[in-house]
Amino acid sequence: MSALNGLKVVELGQLIAGPFAAKTLADFGADVVKIETPKTGDPLRKWRLLKDGTSVWWQVQSRNKRSVALDLKDPAAQDIVRQLVKDADVLIENFRPGAMEGWGLGPDALLAINPRLIMLRISGYGQTGPYRDKPGFGVVAEAMSGLRHLTAEPGRVPVRVGVSIGDTLASLHGVIGILMALQERQTSGLGQVIDVALYEAVFNCMESLLPEFSAFGAVREAAGSALPGIAPSNAYRCKDDGYVLIAGNGDSIFKRLMHTMGRDDLGHDPALTDNAGRVKRVAEIDAAIGTWTAQHSVEQVLDALDAAAVPAGRIYTVADIAADPHYQARGMIQHVQMDDGTSLAVPGIIPKLSRTPGSHRRNAPTIGQDTDAVLNEIGLTAAQIQALKDKGIVA
Repeated sequence: MSALNGLKVVELGQLIAGPFAAKTLADFGADVVKIETPKTGDPLRKWRLLKDGTSVWWQVQSRNKRSVALDLKDPAAQDIVRQLVKDADVLIENFRPGAMEGWGLGPDALLAINPRLIMLRISGYGQTGPYRDKPGFGVVAEAMSGLRHLTAEPGRVPVRVGVSIGDTLASLHGVIGILMALQERQTSGLGQVIDVALYEAVFNCMESLLPEFSAFGAVREAAGSALPGIAPSNAYRCKDDGYVLIAGNGDSIFKRLMHTMGRDDLGHDPALTDNAGRVKRVAEIDAAIGTWTAQHSVEQVLDALDAAAVPAGRIYTVADIAADPHYQARGMIQHVQMDDGTSLAVPGIIPKLSRTPGSHRRNAPTIGQDTDAVLNEIGLTAAQIQALKDKGIVA
């Protein structure tokens, strides 16, 4: 028995934010019916590196889902969505605000059909406010939230995080909202709408950014690999030109770090016993650590810090990840058999539940792979389905 066994989810939208939320639910047993356009399908199918014409990313984003190909601009397809919603628990969409209403699939219409429906809506700026109608992607959300301003070396062009972090954070907030709404529904018997804006999801993770501005007028600036206001925590270059991340910002950890470096003069300095004192002299501390790491290889530094119980680590490439024994032991590298018989490594499933863990039950579907089966489930006959296919409404 999976944690979400019996939960019925209809996934609309495409690419990252909505589908990632649905994927998370599918990993834990939800029956996710993904609606995508006939012929082309979700654009993610063609993003990044392709294998036999399909993105290998697709195999992660859409595992455990069923695909129904519908042209949502056609009234007949819209009616099929309404029929699917009748006994669905959750509907997920990430179109621009107003699109669902234009198809007659807005919250008022769908909740009238199924008052228990929980509807997750992910968009760039949310369903309300002066920016609601602006197109918004994750990278724009990352900039608006303040994150992009901080991801740079001082005085240099801000850079993006190398993955679609804005979309993913919004997805995870959406999943949290769904689970809370499901819990509340047990009492009220009613569904509700969850409104997640990409920029708000990132902003929610910006820690002390706003209260520091409110209290002190402080505008946090880019600080490269350092963590402003917390010391020492930085990336340090080693003798072999690799880098080690060292987080020596705990009071006792700092003393152990300095002792390992042969710098007990700093470790026992009364002015450096707490974070506030260390922040004032962070340049001096970073210079001392950098001098020490420059005399040793990455492995030597890590071995010494592991022995001293100081949090530290190398900067992994994906090749490091694939070979790492801890990733392997935790089941975070899974190998699935593709439809052509080849093996593909994909990320494992989190969070890890002790009794009802998630699982990889089926590979990502081809476009419309499950159209006939799903439409049969809502009462359409083979002849009716074929007639819709002949018109290009379904595939």
